[in-house]
Amino acid sequence: MEQKTGLLMKSIGGFYYVRCGTTEYECKARGSFRKKGGSPVVGDRVKITVPDEGGFCAIEEILPRKNKLKRPALVNIDALVIVCSTVDPQPNYMVIDKMTAAAVNNHMEPVIVVSKNDIKNGDRVSRIYRNAGLEVFQCSPGNRAEADRLLSFLQGKVTAFIGNSGVGKSTLLNMLFPSLELQTGQISEKLGRGRHTTRVVELFEMNGCYVADTPGFSTVDLQRYEIIDKNELQYCFPEFEKYLGQCQFTSCAHTCEKGCRVLQALSDGEIEKTRHDSYVAMYNEVKDIKHWQLK
Repeated sequence: MEQKTGLLMKSIGGFYYVRCGTTEYECKARGSFRKKGGSPVVGDRVKITVPDEGGFCAIEEILPRKNKLKRPALVNIDALVIVCSTVDPQPNYMVIDKMTAAAVNNHMEPVIVVSKNDIKNGDRVSRIYRNAGLEVFQCSPGNRAEADRLLSFLQGKVTAFIGNSGVGKSTLLNMLFPSLELQTGQISEKLGRGRHTTRVVELFEMNGCYVADTPGFSTVDLQRYEIIDKNELQYCFPEFEKYLGQCQFTSCAHTCEKGCRVLQALSDGEIEKTRHDSYVAMYNEVKDIKHWQLK
């Protein structure tokens, strides 16, 4: 019996597929996980035992997690790559900002990819998010240098790509990882899009990058299940950070209060209006939700 440590790439039908180095092992989980209510999740770092001959490999231990998405179930994400297009569809700043806030709240790095720059210039969108302190990439089929810069950023990381329908997510992934094109078609055919079809979350390792299977991700799911406490929301907008604690009132919500330093920064052009508008809308959505209701 040999013990190994690896990365859980996929789970389906009670079986778990764990990558240890260059080898992938089909495993079963010990019953103790189910009893404790803490089953392994894709993205988990786990310890497994590999029998000398015959029998199943078994997951023995789940190593500590740094974050977890509720739906789809995925853990230990390094970066959430949010794809938005300059046109068809137009950027929906509210949706983008909910995604960036959810990432920060879950200790993931939010990354913005602006697509379709070859159709319409994406400098304005890029400026908004660079001013917010986020990493931004402007990718289009004709800009190989920017795609290579993004690919370099993704090296060694576990990432999930997300974006509204039509923003060019599949085009971007296939530009970054040409070998994914066939895999994406196979996944879509296997998983389907029907109401009663189970969508499986899976990680793919490509050129040293670990990328979550995109059919398992939905902006609607992320907005619905990743609700942020009103007291924590201010910390999910990185550009607010240097102004926090400088308001006239300690209970300042940074929406319309007198003596608010964040509102002053907004007036001075140091904070983008679209970002603050999103913050206010998100705050109003959750201000009456009790802390215990978020559990």
